[in-house]
Amino acid sequence: MASLQEILALVAQGESETLEFKASTANLASGMQTLCGMLNARGGWLLFGVDPSGNCAGQSFSDSTLQDIQQSVRDISPSIQPSIGSVELESGRRVISIRVESGFAKPYAFRGLSYLRVGSSTVRMDGDSCQRMLLERVHGENRWENQAAEGWSLDELDLALLEKSFAKAVDSGRLTDPGKAGPMEKLRHWGLVREGRVLRAAAILFGRQDHLRARMPQSRLKFARFSGADRGEFLDNRVFHGNSLELLDLASRLLRENLPLAGRIEPDLFERKDDPLYPPVALRETLANAFCHRDYSFNGNGVSLALHQDRLEVISDGELHFGVTADSLTKPHESRPWNPLMAGVFYDIGLIEQWGRGTLKIMELAERAGLAAPEFAEISGCLRVTLRATRYEPPKRVASNLTESQRKILSSLSQFEDGAALRELIATMAASHRVRQIKADLALLQSLRLVRSRGHGRGAKWTLVSN
Repeated sequence: MASLQEILALVAQGESETLEFKASTANLASGMQTLCGMLNARGGWLLFGVDPSGNCAGQSFSDSTLQDIQQSVRDISPSIQPSIGSVELESGRRVISIRVESGFAKPYAFRGLSYLRVGSSTVRMDGDSCQRMLLERVHGENRWENQAAEGWSLDELDLALLEKSFAKAVDSGRLTDPGKAGPMEKLRHWGLVREGRVLRAAAILFGRQDHLRARMPQSRLKFARFSGADRGEFLDNRVFHGNSLELLDLASRLLRENLPLAGRIEPDLFERKDDPLYPPVALRETLANAFCHRDYSFNGNGVSLALHQDRLEVISDGELHFGVTADSLTKPHESRPWNPLMAGVFYDIGLIEQWGRGTLKIMELAERAGLAAPEFAEISGCLRVTLRATRYEPPKRVASNLTESQRKILSSLSQFEDGAALRELIATMAASHRVRQIKADLALLQSLRLVRSRGHGRGAKWTLVSN
């Protein structure tokens, strides 16, 4: 129960998302709507005896007042047990306080209607928000990943991959060596079987490709590489099926093969060392999060990699839940994985770090590499993570030594989002570079698959491809 000093300190703060004033319990019904809204948001305090301007006048208080409050609280469902108290003012009148935490059984309703606290206002909750909260409520016990995979047995799983993954988790120290455990015991250790039946999470993690393609087609990876900054022209476009661990390895390999390099000078050395444009650990964390946190309950695109000239996009099916927003991913936040069974396996084998730290680690690594801050956005029921290439530097050697002129061409092209016409490129070069030599350099760079040309004649544009 709060003391008078604590109540006065609250009043001094003014109304907010977690604090509401009511002049008296004559406003009991609207007060309960606010309490319901706080349960559906971050929790908070409801004070009776304080008017909206913060005047702490108090109100008369009797046993019947408390009974009225308790009766109104019973009109909130699911049922709650708030902390109810009162403090006496010098006038002899009282301020009544009701405190609730953010609810665990959202959405809550008062007399059949759900409310949400938004800023210092209480609003009726829309149907989509109610449906999302209801889905989150039942998710713990009845989610897609912890249901039996109908018709699946050990024969449909890649037992060699299971053995390898389990050994990796033991070697990392995140699992205790169970001794001579068979495949079923290993799955049971990870909670991937129930009553002898393989769960869907086990199929997604360790299922054989032929069975997944026919029976769980949502376990797939789409890879697309574009010639420029938009999606106008494909250089590569493929779809792969398999379990999430195989697809994660495949995605990493595709990026290693297709991402350009960025150069840096090593201290005390004159040679440039070429590094991947995006930090490999940040890529691994981004991809692992996409595979273990996505929504497998519907047949969408799976996980998609879109490699543009100026950025990499990693897109996964499913919205953010449990109050997490795209903006909150850039700040310290609690981790409540949508697929905790799968996330547990990813963590044990070292594919993701401490829960709730993944997106922060991606941001730290990008900053250390000199890249722009990663961007997180919810787009049409999907989460998109964007890494932008802001520090392209041409290599010194790709199959043959590159001259300073050729490296200058590459560097200049990196500044044009949609490609550069020959005349635009010439304008960026020093006067000493002859047009004939620039054309010859472009031909060589094209043969090395570092640049390509689109269009014909004077309308042709040169674009950076890859190095």
